[in-house]
Amino acid sequence: MPLSIRIFLVYLLFIGLTGYFVLNTVMKEIRPGVRQSTEETLVDTANLLAEILHDDVKNGTLSQSRLPQVLKAYGQRKPAATIWGLEKNQVNHRIYVTDAHGIVLLDSAEQAVGQDYSNWNDVYLTLRGEYGARSTRTVDGDPNSSVMHVGAPITDNGQIIGVVTVAKPNSSLQPYVDRTEHRLLWYGAGLIGLGLLFGALLSWWLSAALRRLTAYAQAVSEGRRAELPHYRGGEMAQLANAVEHMRTQLEGKAYVERYVHTLTHELKSPLAAIRGAAELLQGEMPQAQRERFVGNIDSESARMQQLIERLLNLALVEQRQALEEQVEVPLASLVDEVLQAQAARIERGRLQVEQSIAPDLKVFGEPFLLRQAIGNLLDNALDFTPTEGVVRFKAERQGRQLCFSLFNQAEAIPEYALPRLSERFYSLPRPGSGRKSTGLGLNFVEEVMKLHGGELRIGNVPGGVEVSLRFP
Repeated sequence: MPLSIRIFLVYLLFIGLTGYFVLNTVMKEIRPGVRQSTEETLVDTANLLAEILHDDVKNGTLSQSRLPQVLKAYGQRKPAATIWGLEKNQVNHRIYVTDAHGIVLLDSAEQAVGQDYSNWNDVYLTLRGEYGARSTRTVDGDPNSSVMHVGAPITDNGQIIGVVTVAKPNSSLQPYVDRTEHRLLWYGAGLIGLGLLFGALLSWWLSAALRRLTAYAQAVSEGRRAELPHYRGGEMAQLANAVEHMRTQLEGKAYVERYVHTLTHELKSPLAAIRGAAELLQGEMPQAQRERFVGNIDSESARMQQLIERLLNLALVEQRQALEEQVEVPLASLVDEVLQAQAARIERGRLQVEQSIAPDLKVFGEPFLLRQAIGNLLDNALDFTPTEGVVRFKAERQGRQLCFSLFNQAEAIPEYALPRLSERFYSLPRPGSGRKSTGLGLNFVEEVMKLHGGELRIGNVPGGVEVSLRFP
């Protein structure tokens, strides 16, 4: 099945399910929403009538007043109103009044005068000083025959002397509910249709873009000339650039040329020093001078050996796609091992080492690579820490990360050098000798952190430099 069809089917499923759940939820809320609005209106109407009826109920003159004739005339009115496209030709409110005992005194429907309504919730609850309302079906089993009733107290000096109830059948609201549901369905169907059209266009565009990129990759693999497809930003442009970069790397010309040139440059200096010292040693010279030249040869040879070993280690890490071993590694014991390996150098420089890592703090990764990475950091820090300086190890959890940091007292790193410190072969002169290192240590640490899903950060802090390793 083509990728565009699969993308469209997934999009169709997502849009369909989303549309169904949204429309279904909204449809279920329409009827209650309309009824809630109507109930709020009934509350206002009932309380208005309660104030109008107060005097007649108090004086017992309700049956002699004009209200029965008014309500009868009200029931016969024909509004002939058009409400949002729907015609209304009759009034639907029923109004009845009860005394303080729940006996009906007046009924606009002329059905319940003299009956005891004290057990109906609209009367019963209102007489008790609570909000009285009920919804009762006039036909059992038919939810469309329900009628909403809302009562309001008629009070005199804080005493409830009667109740007026306003009722409205829900069937009078159904046309508005039906119209709203129909409109919502049409709008929902239209939006889903537009969404599917957009999804189809997106699938077609993505498929076409991938086909162009596939054709380019196929042409490159066959050795044919091909123009890199052009995309206006986004992930497709990044993918195209990545394919082009991969092509360049596979051809190897630029990569090998740069690598060999840099390596040759790095080896040129120690080789020249060794050759010069060897030539001088062939002649007669004082013993002290001879020992100095022999020392030069030894140090330059060690430098070349270190360069080669670190290049091999770096190449090994760069070729890996994942960690070969993943276990819990106690950071405190790992730092102790690294410090023990550098104990002679630390003692020679009379350095103050502070290690405040909790024994139970562990990181998940490959012990050998982590040990080498921390060893490189310490080796680099010792190069720049002055005599009797401070080296401090810390580790703590920060949110969902574990942050390991190494501080060393030193001069601040120049701003121009900060973004380049982890570049291959880039190094700063050491304070004591003015010589540079292989420039591979921090690059190796950065590659190790990438394998562990973390990151390397280097920055100046008050009093020195701090390097931090952030693990997930």
